[in-house]
Amino acid sequence: MWILVIIAALFEIGWATGLKYADSGLEWSLTVLAVCVSFGLLVYVSTKMPASTVYAVFVGIGAVGTVLVDIIVFGGTFNIGIILFVALLVIGVIGLKTVTDHEEDVK
Repeated sequence: MWILVIIAALFEIGWATGLKYADSGLEWSLTVLAVCVSFGLLVYVSTKMPASTVYAVFVGIGAVGTVLVDIIVFGGTFNIGIILFVALLVIGVIGLKTVTDHEEDVK
């Protein structure tokens, strides 16, 4: 199930980036598609696992990925504050994943 959370987060990175940089009809269509896939997977996984942990991991991966795409691909601002807070976010997501005790339901 965690692979689906990662895939959903990758699509979140896509649509968050699209919201800022989409200029054409095709780019906006891909952004809307990414929103649908991202939230569709998030809803599905949330029915199988603890929704609070799934959502935190989803948002954490999406936020980190979006920051990295903005910095690496689009030349966004890079400073120590951004790196520190992104690292703090990653530590929090790893902590949540570590302390959540859940066996995946197979239905």
